[in-house]
Amino acid sequence: MTISTIDESQRTAARIAGLACLISFITVVAVNFGIFARLIIGGNPAETARNILAHETLFRIGVAGDMVYCVGVVVLLTALYVILKPVSQTLALLAAFGRLIHALTWLLATLNLFTALRLLSDADYSRVFGPEQLSALARLYLRGFDAYYVGLLFWGLGATVGSYLWFKSNYIPRALAAFGVISSAWCAACTFVFYIFPHFPKVVNLWWFDSPMAIFELALSFWLLFKGIRIPHVE
Repeated sequence: MTISTIDESQRTAARIAGLACLISFITVVAVNFGIFARLIIGGNPAETARNILAHETLFRIGVAGDMVYCVGVVVLLTALYVILKPVSQTLALLAAFGRLIHALTWLLATLNLFTALRLLSDADYSRVFGPEQLSALARLYLRGFDAYYVGLLFWGLGATVGSYLWFKSNYIPRALAAFGVISSAWCAACTFVFYIFPHFPKVVNLWWFDSPMAIFELALSFWLLFKGIRIPHVE
């Protein structure tokens, strides 16, 4: 299918997608590296519990930030669907569905943070569990690691399909779209292998799973925000 025109709704959606992606990225980085990385101490549930109780408001700000991220992902996937639907409605819906699963798994991890906070702050739980047991139980809910990598597979698959539509539509430079296809497919493949072989990160560092895809999405967001989508040449 050759697209020769774009409508105003697609132009508006492109700006929204670019802004939503940037806001979501900044929010999730600030929350997880600026807040949770300071409060949650790996391998030390007792220290983690003390940190959270001593900085409960900061922890709640982090939880709220994660919820903002989830909303941003939903806004982003909706805007991308509006842009890419004329290329292939079925594939655009599939791409949106992949991102939606990612948002839902992130939301689940966020709800677990609330559960952990309730365990630590509610006196009723402290009477039932000992301090060490309570800290360990809360630490279990604080681990968003597993949920993230479940959602990451669907994010990678959705982004792969979406990048293919970007490439096919010629709305953005094809070199950028091709990088999106490769980096997103790489992320999905690495994540799937990781499910089966938990020691795979010793071969490919976890940071290399999603970093190339994140770079693509950032580049795409800047392009959409400042350049918009272009009218493809009719072949």
